[in-house]
This record gives sequence, structure tokens and C-alpha cells, in this order.
Amino acid sequence: MFTAEVKSKIAEDIAIMVRPDNHPWNYLCECGDAAAITVKEFQNANAIFISHTHIDHFVNFDSVIRHQLGIQRRIVICGPKGLATQVQARIRSYSWNLIQEGAISYEIRELVSENEIAVYEVEPPTWELKKLKTINGNVLFEEKDFQVTGILLDHKIPTLAYKFQEFDTVKIDIKASGFKGGKWVKELKDAFEQEDSEKIIQVEDQEFKANELFQWLHIQKGDVVGIIMDHAANADNHAKIKAHFANARTVFVESFYKDEDKELADANYHSYASMSGKIMKACNIEEPIPVHFSRKYKEEDIAQLIREFNAALANS
Repeated sequence: MFTAEVKSKIAEDIAIMVRPDNHPWNYLCECGDAAAITVKEFQNANAIFISHTHIDHFVNFDSVIRHQLGIQRRIVICGPKGLATQVQARIRSYSWNLIQEGAISYEIRELVSENEIAVYEVEPPTWELKKLKTINGNVLFEEKDFQVTGILLDHKIPTLAYKFQEFDTVKIDIKASGFKGGKWVKELKDAFEQEDSEKIIQVEDQEFKANELFQWLHIQKGDVVGIIMDHAANADNHAKIKAHFANARTVFVESFYKDEDKELADANYHSYASMSGKIMKACNIEEPIPVHFSRKYKEEDIAQLIREFNAALANS
């Protein structure tokens, strides 16, 4: 399971933190100016996911640099084409005569097309940008228990929407088996995953064929969390969103404008409240969360916007 939390207040630029259960690191989505992010959270960010580099999504990258210096780890930063040179430019805007080699290392992964990722690195003390490789596909980040994929949406520039997908896991009902846990459980799960039904499993001095014990196993579907930021409310974007995020548990979706400001949404390639609600309904999202509202709105305007989003969920 993932725990996902909006770290920015209503009046601040957007930032969302995703934390996998039983995992040592967290994952920062967007670098808006969110005062609630602690120094420890910056230092424990194992990867950073940027939808695009408009100022309200990238302004707080300086805090990432400031608090990660000296952690002596390699941090992955994901985003659209051009992000690598922008990361380097932000870093090089400071003087680094006292920086030590190995203080930090950044690997930047750009989704340059729907199925191509360009990978770069930038390291102290010179912060030279070096291209490492090109990867086919849209898997931008992967750990043992989950992966993060991206799709490109139109915001008059390309923006990335991210899906955190936990892998399905094999679970056992120990109580129903009548046995105590032990190494046999892992052996049984391995046999199940490898489709080795004849494997002999020893359980408490008894021997069984693996398929005799499969009855106590089941597949637990992996959790899914989506981050969909700035995008035009048009058919092409909506088709991509539906294809990529259908049936996700939780999705944070930009809902920048109230319905009465739909013309502004169209002009600025943003989504608006009811349309964001409709696309979440179409995707069958269990927990859709509207975020990232225009700073021109007061508190009562945002309350109305959220009502419009929820009404679209209910009525679509």
C-alpha cells in the first residue's frame, strides 16, 4: 500500500509526498513551495517526479538541493524533455568552491516520447551534464515492490502524469493452513510463482507437493496511486488518462478552475472542476482528490470548485 499526502497548503504551490509501506524512502511529486515538507523528508526522498517546470511546480527545487547536500546518495529526478539542463542550470546558479566530490549525485530521467527515456547524470564538483543511456518504454522508476510509469499530456508544453503501481503479491492464509509460519511459506510462494506444482515442501516434518498447499494462497492486487497535474481538458488527454489510470485506488488530479471559468481553462490548457470530476468517474477511481487550484481564488471559491468536482463524480 501507498500513503500519499498533499504537503502544500491551499495558498501554496503543489507538492505531494508518496510513501510505500515498509519502505525506507519517500517520493516527492512536484516541487511547489510547500512549507510542510521537513528537512528529513527532503533527505529521505529517493526520487523526485516533476510534471513540468512551470514555476509553481519547480520553484522549491532549491530546497531539495539545499537539504540533500551531503547525504552521499544517488537521487533520481524524473520529468519531461529538457529537465536535465534545467536541473543543471538551477544547481549552477550557485557557487560550489567548497563542495566535495560524492556529496550528492543526481540521475535525471526524461520521458522524451511515449516510449523513450533519456538518462543523464550531474555530479559535484563540476556539475557537468553527462548523458548515460536511452531506455525504451515508459517505466521511469522501479523498486522491488513497485514501479512508476509516466504518460505525456498536453499543457501547451508536454507534462508528465505519473502512476505508482505496486506489484501484485502472493499472500497466505496461515490460520486456515493450521501450520505455523516458517521458511516453507517462502518456498511455497516461490513454487506458486514459478508454476512448480510438483515441488516438495516440508512443513513441520511433513512433506507435501506444492499444489496440495496452493489452496491457502491468493493474489493480492497491488495498490495504485496517480498524480495528474496540469493538462488541457481535451479528448486526446482524456483518452490517455483513461487508458493509463483506469481503476486506480487514489488519483490526485489538477482542478485549476471553477466551471464558470471554463474559457480560462481552455485558453491556458488547464482542466476545470467538473471535467476533472468526469474523467475521474470515467476512470472508475476509488478515491479521486482534486488539487492544484488557481491562486486567484479565495477560500469560498475553492469550496465551490470542490463541490462542482464532487457533483460531476456523482452525476456522470
